[in-house]
Amino acid sequence: MPHEKRQFENGKIYHITIRRIGNELLFGDIKDYYRGIFSVYEFNNANPVSIYKRREARSHFKQEQRRGLPSSQTDEVCPRPLELDKRDKLVEILAFCLMPNHIHLLLRQIKDNGISKFMQKYGSGYAVYFKEKYKIKLNGHFFQDRFNAVHIENDQQLQTVFVYIHTNPIALIEPDWKERGIKNLKKAIEFLENEYRWSSFFDYFDKKNFPSIIEIEKNFLTEVMGGIKGCKEAVVNWVQYKAEIIE
Repeated sequence: MPHEKRQFENGKIYHITIRRIGNELLFGDIKDYYRGIFSVYEFNNANPVSIYKRREARSHFKQEQRRGLPSSQTDEVCPRPLELDKRDKLVEILAFCLMPNHIHLLLRQIKDNGISKFMQKYGSGYAVYFKEKYKIKLNGHFFQDRFNAVHIENDQQLQTVFVYIHTNPIALIEPDWKERGIKNLKKAIEFLENEYRWSSFFDYFDKKNFPSIIEIEKNFLTEVMGGIKGCKEAVVNWVQYKAEIIE
């Protein structure tokens, strides 16, 4: 049975999740994560996107950059030729987190059908990359049915989702922590603050990681969270609370 077409409103914020079918891996190695991040940036564009051509242009930019300027770790994915950023953006990306078999995105739609178009571009583009790399022949869907979307109705819900998205990676070192609590508080905080870089958390407490993705938009969410200090405290306080359950 065909799905009813969903309507997303401009200016509204939605928590989006998309998962690989059968809970299989979306990201098999570090290059896949970089490609996933790169795709989040590039497919946020109403214009046609050629990843191959964009990567070629970036490669040329980096060669020029090395002649006079050192490249940063971030340049692997979002080098700054995006002074030449000509994207016609579909959404504002407020937060994100890439997990081994699924993705969390916090999006504000800024163009009619922006969320649907962005997710269609991301889903089809990344699936083509993954299937070509791993020589997978799949008939039907690569992702699990269609993406899930929850409308964020107020600041309290927005704060909760911010914490939820950025604490998701704890499951990689403490499975079932949401139900059973956190056994090693220090290890969990260290993991989020210094080790797991495939999310927007670093950028939200001024540790530049992939700043080109959330750009100016992060200022809106930073204000809601109570500044850089508030962003970090909200996440750490929740982790501490889950650790106290064990105690």
